[in-house]
Amino acid sequence: MTERPARAGTMPGRVGTQFVSVVIPTWRGRDLLGPCLDALATQDRQPDEVVVVDDGSPDDTAAWVGRSYPTVTVVALDRNRGFAGAANAGIRASQGSIVVLLNNDTVAEPGWLRALVAPLEADPSVGACASKVLVHDSPRLLHAAGDGYTTGGIPQNRGAFTPDDGTLDVGASTTWIFGPCAAAAAYRRELLDETGGFDEWLVSYLEDVDLAWRANLLGYRCRYVPEARIRHRISATAGQVRSSYWCGRNFLLVLARDVPGPILRRHWRTIAAAHGAIALDALRHWRGEAARARLRGIAAGLVRLPDALRRRAAVQATRRVPIAEIEQLLSPG
Repeated sequence: MTERPARAGTMPGRVGTQFVSVVIPTWRGRDLLGPCLDALATQDRQPDEVVVVDDGSPDDTAAWVGRSYPTVTVVALDRNRGFAGAANAGIRASQGSIVVLLNNDTVAEPGWLRALVAPLEADPSVGACASKVLVHDSPRLLHAAGDGYTTGGIPQNRGAFTPDDGTLDVGASTTWIFGPCAAAAAYRRELLDETGGFDEWLVSYLEDVDLAWRANLLGYRCRYVPEARIRHRISATAGQVRSSYWCGRNFLLVLARDVPGPILRRHWRTIAAAHGAIALDALRHWRGEAARARLRGIAAGLVRLPDALRRRAAVQATRRVPIAEIEQLLSPG
């Protein structure tokens, strides 16, 4: 029987079978939740706890989950707090020493959960694990083999929309990556406790990239687990326009607050060119709704830049590993 901790995260670096909580934030996602929860129910390694967080949905999602899935814990928020707020509410309500974040628009393939948590149960140096996230309707295409971050200050889904040909699987069991994509990610409780979890200041999008930065500064490392396969209906809940706005905003805020000074100084030309190219591309396509949303997001990020810089010192003060070790996790460009 799986041991249930008195409170998760009591034994940093602990190995062996652990209590696993799966946290699923949802907003207006009732139609997506059924396939997600049904796929969880067929896993050969069952989660010890499933927590669904209804992020202020205007429909009866919370009541429906309670009726249809009585073993699931439901946390109903009184207002929409964005992914970060909903995820944090679920993490606080959960008890696992391993916490798995799962988007409501995902469908796990058989064996996903067992594979995903195995490195955390076997290796005390692993702080987080990333799933192989596939495009739901084209499962031969990758959506994310974990998150990456470039020396140009651009977050990326590793391998996004490239064929799942196994290239990124090579050496996965011995290689650290920048971080997991929170659409399907596993974290040690102590990582979440020490970082404070997802930053609700960002509201939505790049919360996982920001968390990965703060975890890397502290010395936590992430492993990509290609055997942990899951299919993702990309932006099924949020939509392209909304995601364009929040990415435009949060690209700038994460860069300004999280990236260490030596890396900014070494790569400032690449950073300026990369962010300038994104803005110019949006300007060229300004007639498109998503491009206009991106421009509004960039403007919102610039307005909040002074706040990001005020928050920067506290984040950078947590670093306890050499800059060179962090820079090795970044991709060129």
